[in-house]
Amino acid sequence: MKTTNKIKRVIPGFGLSMGTTVFYLSIIVLIPLGAVFIKTVRMSPADFWAAVTAPRVLNAYKISFGCALIAAAVNGVFGLVLSWVLVRRPFPGRKIIDGLIDLPFALPTSIAGIALTAVYCETGWIGGLLSRIGIQSAFSTLGITIALVFVGIPFVVRTVQPVLEALDGQYEEAAVMLGAGPMRTFFRVVLPELLPALITGFALAFARGIGEYGSVIFIAGNIPMKTEIAPLLIMSKLEQYDYNGATAIAVVILLISFAMLLLINLIQRRTDRLARR
Repeated sequence: MKTTNKIKRVIPGFGLSMGTTVFYLSIIVLIPLGAVFIKTVRMSPADFWAAVTAPRVLNAYKISFGCALIAAAVNGVFGLVLSWVLVRRPFPGRKIIDGLIDLPFALPTSIAGIALTAVYCETGWIGGLLSRIGIQSAFSTLGITIALVFVGIPFVVRTVQPVLEALDGQYEEAAVMLGAGPMRTFFRVVLPELLPALITGFALAFARGIGEYGSVIFIAGNIPMKTEIAPLLIMSKLEQYDYNGATAIAVVILLISFAMLLLINLIQRRTDRLARR
């Protein structure tokens, strides 16, 4: 009798499904991004350098990346707190709070921007209180950061929450029985298990903040050299038919974003390996 060592696929039609996946990613992601790079390659090095190092452009980079980094850090802290409360602290109305976390995903970004501007302007509920103590929230970098916190919080919560739900409570009980206090148990037992997911959520929130446009343009005020973000500058150049300048700025944002995400992923892998030891 002849025996065949044919490998059985769990999912039939792997070749067709893989081809469909590559084709879909190509027309949605790879080809558009490739077109941006091709458009930039046609520029001379001097023109490219002049387009991406103009003072107004450099200031837009600073605002976009700086505010996105601060917002992601804030979301990292409070997203962890929200995840902990939703998973470990049952209370009436928890389902409603859990559903509200996803609101920035479903809400159009322009509506979010208008709502945040109405609340944080000088005549708004929160903005009026802040203006009395000399803090301008709307039409400032603080307002941009607030908008990015709003759109980025679901990424952290939805990344950390499943890991926290799957975390075995026996390790915490063992730590308490060995004499560890609540804070030591959290930082030595719980946090190392959550750290890879927390870094992933931070990276996703940071990436979303860099390219965010709709919720920011209203509350930012769009003042050149003060509150102008890089995506808005790209749109302004497109409206002026300066396609080379727009694509040059877009390429720089893509490269910096990719480099930072790659670095964060490397840190996440190293942290995950250390946590498994």
